[in-house]
Amino acid sequence: MSAYRCEVCEYVYDEAEGAPREGFPPGTAWSDVPDDWACPDCGVREKIDFELIGQ
Repeated sequence: MSAYRCEVCEYVYDEAEGAPREGFPPGTAWSDVPDDWACPDCGVREKIDFELIGQ
């Protein structure tokens, strides 16, 4: 599983943990997160702006 980080606020989306408060249960692949999803912490960046930080 991979993890992705928002370059503005450092929020990390980890596929293993998902983002339950955003509606993505643990194990939700990054490819299954909608392309127009915005960072839940800062709202500044969209999915395309996140960087891969680990696999």
